This record gives sequence, structure tokens and C-alpha cells, in this order.
Amino acid sequence: MKRARWIAIDAAAIFVLTVILVGPWIRLKYLDNWWSIESTFIADARFLKENWPSPGWQPNWYCGTRYDYIYPPALRYGTAAISMALGVIPAKAYHIYTGIFYCLGIAGVYLLTRLGSGSRAAGWLAAAAAGTLSPAFLFLDTYRNEASTVHWLPQRLSVLVRYGEGPHMTAFAVLGLALAAAWFGVRKGRPAALALSAFLCALVVSNNFYGATALAMFFPVLVWAIWLGERDHRIWLRAAAIAALAYGLTALWLTPSYLRVTVENMRWVSQPGNRWSYAVALALIAIFAALSWRLGKGRPERAWAVFVWGSLLFFSVNVLGNHFVNFRVAGEPLRLVPELDLVMILASIEILRRLWRRRGRLPRAVAVVLVVAAFAQARHYVRHAWTPFVRDIYFDRRIEYRITDWMAKNMPESRALATGSVRFWYNTWHDLPQVGGGSEQGLMNTMVIPAQWQLTGAPEPEPSILWLQCLGAGVVLVHDQNSEEIYHDFVHPKKFEGKLEVLWDDRKGNRVYRVPRRWPARARVVDRARADALKPLPEPGLAALRAYVEVIEKGPDSPVELHRESATKIRLRARLSEGQSVLVQETFDPAWHAYAGGSPLAVRKDSMRFMLIDAPPGQHEIRLVFETPFENQAGRFLTAASGLVVLTLAGLGLRRRKEV
Repeated sequence: MKRARWIAIDAAAIFVLTVILVGPWIRLKYLDNWWSIESTFIADARFLKENWPSPGWQPNWYCGTRYDYIYPPALRYGTAAISMALGVIPAKAYHIYTGIFYCLGIAGVYLLTRLGSGSRAAGWLAAAAAGTLSPAFLFLDTYRNEASTVHWLPQRLSVLVRYGEGPHMTAFAVLGLALAAAWFGVRKGRPAALALSAFLCALVVSNNFYGATALAMFFPVLVWAIWLGERDHRIWLRAAAIAALAYGLTALWLTPSYLRVTVENMRWVSQPGNRWSYAVALALIAIFAALSWRLGKGRPERAWAVFVWGSLLFFSVNVLGNHFVNFRVAGEPLRLVPELDLVMILASIEILRRLWRRRGRLPRAVAVVLVVAAFAQARHYVRHAWTPFVRDIYFDRRIEYRITDWMAKNMPESRALATGSVRFWYNTWHDLPQVGGGSEQGLMNTMVIPAQWQLTGAPEPEPSILWLQCLGAGVVLVHDQNSEEIYHDFVHPKKFEGKLEVLWDDRKGNRVYRVPRRWPARARVVDRARADALKPLPEPGLAALRAYVEVIEKGPDSPVELHRESATKIRLRARLSEGQSVLVQETFDPAWHAYAGGSPLAVRKDSMRFMLIDAPPGQHEIRLVFETPFENQAGRFLTAASGLVVLTLAGLGLRRRKEV
């Protein structure tokens, strides 16, 4: 009990020290970092806050998509909950959420090292290094050069501050805590530790998939290392129980269709793996298994070393191999540089521990010199720890705010083609529909991707205008090289001059053009036979675009009234003749159901992946409702059952502790 108390005191002290180190981040509203993707998560949390507790559907991104598909839920729910509980804006709530977890993550490194190595000094040293150093800079010159311009921020903090990777760094922060609980639970079989580990593993996955990828690499090595030393087959059962419970806790959102869409979307945000990398990975697993079997079998005191060196092997090959020779199994390995930092720190401390245990003064002197040399680099960061957190209190002067505010006041219902940093921030303050979204994740309508490529890259105006009409976009936002917008995605920003009506021009390189459409509503009465004759294509050519526009813009003279009652409910009024259908320019999903007069109507996918509703002739009021899919309903049951098991295990562990 005394040892556990001191471990808790140490962890609390490290947490407080880290809060002091990064305190300004936790108090921030807006960071002067407009290229950052943190805007995506702030916008996501704002939308959730206004559609609590579950929007079900996100109508503002990608011409509509399932809300669950966009991103794992923990950060968005945590941010929205903090915003509501404390009465702060979502931007501030986001920084509170990510900042608190960042600090917990440094304490988690201490706990993992302390429990694994059994050394208090090693735990403190690991936490200090994790909070101030990035040993990966020794090998990755791009990151090293970048860090040298920002007072040598540790990479885990740099990706949070500079690139807005709040979900990844939150998952990474929980990772150390999850592995620490797993180390104790798998080894000792304590029910409370098993329950805690399952919960924390689920929390890792529920924050970010790169964090989940790291967990999937760490966890098998940890279990293998413990089993080698203990040779107790119950260890595998405990590990399987943790994995099963962790999945059960995430089942309400981590559905089969979610995984399918996520894998499909990876082609937009990462490159595919290659065969030789698969072969190398399998060979390394075999080599590690053989060597660790020889060195660690029946030696429980070596379990921690096996875990550390095994983790170093796999993360080094994955990250450094990708950097130097394009090794790639899946995803973008360089996103795991913070995880590589962690295993390098753990391995370095193992070397220091071995030096310290050697006889004689020289090994200890070498250990001291190495520690001093390493932390000498940290002085640059510690001196300027608060410098990166510069507030931009004049955010309302930025183009990202000004243009979206104008849209909210003048054309709030119009779907827009937004690009660059404006696209990132487009929904931070307002509900405004756009063709794209915060990031290319959770995207169901694949027509969005070729459309954006053509719109931003091609010089010809006609295909771009046709694409905008096909996707129901009423305006296009264009920024030339004089704009303060960060990315300037339009290669030919002048191509719409004289072709489209200018609605807004700030004379600073930013324009809003109107797209000609027959009626403002994103719904049309169409000739069913002509619509069915248009075949779905991966990337429609000019002729196919013209044919689609003919169907939707030059079809029956029967306008549709469209009223969006909520994210998941749309009401339509339309008059149809024989052989006509209602086209709604919202992404098709089987969970959308249409009703007229209490009777269901058929909802089909058209060639642009939108919804085509077949109704009989006559005047109709149609209700379009997004209903919770069965897989989510089943997932809720599984999550509730898993939660009950976790609580039971936790209660059992506490009762045993009281009996002792």
C-alpha cells in the first residue's frame, strides 16, 4: 500500500508539473495557427453540442454523411461536454480536453515505466524525457529542422500545437496508461486492472485510429513479453478478455460499415502498403519471436526488457524504414513519430539502468554524462515553453471567419465549394453546407473527390461549373495568391471571371461566385427513365456531367419545397406526374427512409450517389428520415453488456482489496 501511495503521489506531481509547462494551451481559445486541422475537431464538437446527444447525420460535410463515420467519438463528445458544462466556446473546450490529456499522458509514461521496470528513478526520468525531448530528431532531419525553428518543441507537442493533431495526441496520452494497466492486469490477473485496461484501450481507439494502430503494435509485444517470463497460459486469456471488452465498449460506433468506409477512405489520406514491406514485417516478427524466446523464456525479470526492445524494433522499422526506404504496411508510418520517441526513451533508460548497475564509477559517470547531454537540449524548450501559445484575439479579422460569416448572413442554405484553410474552418462558427469537409474521413459520396480535384486544378471553367451543379452547390469560394487564405488550392483562380456572377469580393483576393441553378432547393422532380439511364461512374467525363445537368436543371417544370427540420429529418413538398421521381441532392444511405401519407416510398441511389425517391403521381408531402441502423442498435446492446462486465470486474477488484 505504501508503494502504491508513492506511485500515485509521483504521478500526481508529474501531472501538475506538466500542467505548469503547457498551461497556456489549456487556457487558449484560438491559436494563431490557421493552417491547423484542429478547426475540424472544434467544428465537429460545435455541431454535436447543438445536436446533442447524437446527430446521426452530418448534412454539412461531403454532401451529407453519417456523423459516426467522420471520426472516433471521444474527442468530439469530450469537447462538447466540456463546452456545455463549463459554458465555454468549443474552441476553448477543445484545448482544455487535449491539454488535460496531454498532461495525463506524461504521468502515464511514468506509470508504465515505474510498473514495468520497478524503478522509481527510471519512471521519473522517462516522464521528464517524454515531456521535453524527442530522440527521433537524431534520425529524422525534416522534423529536426522544423523543431529548431520553434524552440525545439517535443514532437508530441509540436503535432498538437502546429498541426492540430488533438485526437492522435490524446489517444497517445491514454496509450501509456492503458499499457500500464495491461502490464499489471495481464501479469497479475487482477480484475480491477483488467477492467481498467479494457476501458483505457477502448478510450485509445475512441480518440484516434493512429493511436489504435500504436496500441495494436504495443499490446501483442507486451503480452508476449509477460508470457515468456511467466509461462502461464492464463495470460493469453486475460489479454483476450481485455481485447474483447475493449471492442465491446466501442461497438456502439465501431460498426462493420464504419470499418469498411474508413478503409475505403484511406486511399484519399494515405498511400497503400507494398508487398516487400509485408514480407519484411513477417520476417521481423519471426526473428523477434525466436530471439526473445531464447533470451526471455522463464525469466520474468526480463519481461520489461523484451517489451522495450521489441517495441523499439517494430516502431523503428515502421517509422524510420518509411523515412529512408519507403517501408509501408498500412497508413502513414511517419504519423507515429511520437510513438517512436516513446520507445526510444524507454530503450535509452534501459541502457542507463544497465550502466548504473555495473560495478565501478566509470559506468555510472558515463550514465550521468549521457543524461546531462540529453537534457541539455531540453533547456531551449523549457525556457520558451509558453512561447508557441500565441493567441489570435482578432480571429474575426481573418478571411476564414469573414467569408463564413458573410455566408451565414446572406446564403446560409447554399452548399458551397470551400477550399484550403477556409474549408477547414468553414463550420467552426456556423452550420453551412459544403461540398467537402474538415478532412477526407467518413466520406461516403466518392463523387466529392474528383469534383474537388477538377475544380481546384483544371483551367477550364465549364467542367467545374457542371460539377458544382451536379453536386447541388450554389456558390464557389475562390482565393487567389493575394489572399491570406493559407493553402491557395486554386491553380487557376481567375477561370470563373466573366463566367459566373460575383456575389462578394473583398478586394483582397477572395471572391464568392454564384453557381447557376434552376431553383435554390437541393431537390428536383426528374424524369425517372432519364435519371435511371445515367450510369454510376468512378469519375464522370464532360459528356456524363452534361447529361446529369440536363436531367436535374432542364427536367419537369415542378419545383420542390425542401425544409430541413433537423440533421436527420427533411420535409419535401412536390407534385409528380406519371414516370417522375424526386431527387434529393444528399448522399444516399440505406438508413434514410421516405414516407408519404404514412406509406413508405422507395429510396434509391442515383448516378451521383444522391437519393432518388420513387412516388406515385400527385401532390405529395414526403418525410425523409434517417433512422438508426440495426448495426448501431446491436452495438449499443454490446457496449452496455461490456460496460456491465467492466463495472463488475472493477467492483470485484475493489472488494478483494478491502478484504485484504
